[in-house]
Amino acid sequence: MNNAFSNEAIGCSVRDTIDRQADAHGKKPYLIATGQDRSYSFAECRQRINAIVSCLEAEGVRPGEPVGYAFSNSIDGALTILALLYGGYLATAINLVAGESTIEYVLGHAEAGHVIVDGDSRGMVTAALGARAGEVSMLDLDALTSHHGADHLPGLSSAPPALASADGLLMYTSGTTGRPKGVVHTHESLLCGGRNTAIAHGLTDLDRGLCVLPFYHINAFCVSLMASLVSGSSLVIPPKFSVSSFWASIRDHQCTWFSVVPTQISYLLHQAENQGGNASGCEHLRFGRSASAPLSPEVHAAFEKRFNVPVIETMGLTETAAQILSNPQPPGIRKIGSPGIAFGNEIIIGGQDQQEMPRGEEGEILVRGPNVLKCYLKNEQATREAVTPDGWLKTGDLGRMDEEGYVFVTGRLKELIIKGGENIAPREVDEALYSHPDVIEAAAFGVACENYGQRVEAGVKLSEHSVVRPDDLMAHCRKQIGHFKAPDQIHFLPDLPKGPSGKIQRKKLAELVRK
Repeated sequence: MNNAFSNEAIGCSVRDTIDRQADAHGKKPYLIATGQDRSYSFAECRQRINAIVSCLEAEGVRPGEPVGYAFSNSIDGALTILALLYGGYLATAINLVAGESTIEYVLGHAEAGHVIVDGDSRGMVTAALGARAGEVSMLDLDALTSHHGADHLPGLSSAPPALASADGLLMYTSGTTGRPKGVVHTHESLLCGGRNTAIAHGLTDLDRGLCVLPFYHINAFCVSLMASLVSGSSLVIPPKFSVSSFWASIRDHQCTWFSVVPTQISYLLHQAENQGGNASGCEHLRFGRSASAPLSPEVHAAFEKRFNVPVIETMGLTETAAQILSNPQPPGIRKIGSPGIAFGNEIIIGGQDQQEMPRGEEGEILVRGPNVLKCYLKNEQATREAVTPDGWLKTGDLGRMDEEGYVFVTGRLKELIIKGGENIAPREVDEALYSHPDVIEAAAFGVACENYGQRVEAGVKLSEHSVVRPDDLMAHCRKQIGHFKAPDQIHFLPDLPKGPSGKIQRKKLAELVRK
């Protein structure tokens, strides 16, 4: 067993780390595709990564340039993202569910002259660019990666030059309150994001993760791809999250951990309860990992009871290369309802002046460390507003910290519902709704009200064949959290709007139900 995320195994760049792991692990599998007989060792990955960089060179892509990637998850997609980092390009993530106007904005704002597409995304990107389509060179993913047989792979004409820039990733926030901001990460911050995950979860070269989140999201990029790289472990890559094949993928590929978001945990739980699914044959599975949004304690407990799999709640941001908090592995203590303690960075609860608050008092969660973003691209004002002069990133999340350093998230500064002068955290309403067995998805939000300033409403997705009514759920909430905080109206929807990570977007939900 090798803790390969030691300082000796992690280089100063992703290229250096790939080289070190390829030399150290040789034939050990790194990337594994589901449904196909395809897996590549660290050494084979390096060889294929070199071939992709050679192809990019031949296409006239210059190191340091932003290169968009717009494709679904695959083993070839993972290799191509790693090749962008290895070759010294600025990998620019394109969110495939963001809509045409956002895709057009991102490519224009990033000044990306090249974008790598697959068969499914080419039409979408072309339509998004419109009249500008001729200004952006579209490179085909299959053409970049269709080198069959290790003996026939092309290589770089010479050793890769020194990295043109320390910057490695440009990833845009979801933009729920306006135009998305371009988060710039360096090679160092990306590697630190992976290292923090590996340390928190005790990953070693014996581990094998399952990646079901998209690579255009920071969770999959750093938690799955980077953490597996720095720990010398393996990563299984299905094309997408599938409730019906989730446990089979873990069983067939002997996965020891997985990373999901709360909505996916809810889907897996309800599918099992309605169709009798279980995690039999997955005894090798050490833990599951939840991130992106707070996990309801009721759903958390029900999932663990149903599947007998511990779920480690965590917290991360695009701006922090994913993870900032995690519950520790045994013998450390897990606290249900908390995303845990700091690993690899500092966390404090700050007041209005960003000074640390006493333990137990509510304030804004602030984070500082080498995993924090370099800047927001072309937006010095946003960078200054987000990062204090002494390096604390203001997350926008409200929380409190207990005496043992565990953080409890209480809400978002911009999402608080102010009813009659009293603050109501939407999460408290969400948890009351999730405690009903028929609720799969739930999100509360504030609506303007003449009498109280705002009133509480919520969007809910119910399990199939449920006969529960809105009045039933409102009565359920009144019992859980009282009449004042309970929703005044509940909207049943087939699905709630979500961002690329699966996080429910309250602002879009409020706009949707008010149309």
